[in-house]
Amino acid sequence: MTSASGPVLQRSSALTQFILAPNPGPMSLDGTNSYLLQTPGHPSLVIVDPGPLDETHLNALASAGVVELILVTHRHADHTAGAGRLHALTGAPVRAADPNHCHGGGEPLVHGEVIHAAGVEIAVLATPGHTSDSVCFHLPADGHNGSVLTGDTVLGRGTTVLDYPDGTLGDYLASLDRLEALGPATVLPAHGPVLPSLEAIVRDYRTHRQERLAQIRAALDRLGQDAAVGEVADAVYSDVGPSVRRAAELSVAAQLDYLRGGGIADRPGPGETVG
Repeated sequence: MTSASGPVLQRSSALTQFILAPNPGPMSLDGTNSYLLQTPGHPSLVIVDPGPLDETHLNALASAGVVELILVTHRHADHTAGAGRLHALTGAPVRAADPNHCHGGGEPLVHGEVIHAAGVEIAVLATPGHTSDSVCFHLPADGHNGSVLTGDTVLGRGTTVLDYPDGTLGDYLASLDRLEALGPATVLPAHGPVLPSLEAIVRDYRTHRQERLAQIRAALDRLGQDAAVGEVADAVYSDVGPSVRRAAELSVAAQLDYLRGGGIADRPGPGETVG
């Protein structure tokens, strides 16, 4: 969180702490959780999702310890805008699935690779859907059940927007399957509070998506199978305010694409190849 005296470092799990960035909003909830990963007593640390280009926030991250590595979960500016500046402050390389967001010689992240940094084992999971370059970071030794930094793929509150056409529902459902296989790991989301069981949250997310699909099918039955995105959004998301209307339309577009046959998860995720 950010107090009157400045950013506050908060414990989120045995191997992680976070500083809440000062960028609250309809899409970022309370703000971006910038995580610091470190085995207690280790001389260096890893930063995940530097957040916005806010000098006070970035200086707090840089001064928390010797930064060995900077990771980002996906390309959106509330996660990446401060990455270049944090690299300049610390000298640490920045790694992301999208090469455009790598800095300082950092290599693009590859699905299935295991990073050892700051005394922590970090497994990279490609989880496209929110965006095509979304990744999660699994820390198997973080507590009894491990933990997963889920970026925007799983939030601490509410549900995730699919940034269509870059993000698709077919990819997202496949990513949920991948995450559910990790069991009751602690959820460390980029927005919102820490949650206790990844598999339970994933099941809730999947149920929500299926319910929305049923609502959209029903709307198409009333409006016609070729109904436009705006018409369907009016029918299914009639209760949303103007600040999240575009997000609702993106989700409707992704679901219509899925129902109309374009949302099959046949694209490789970040760092994957088609076999």
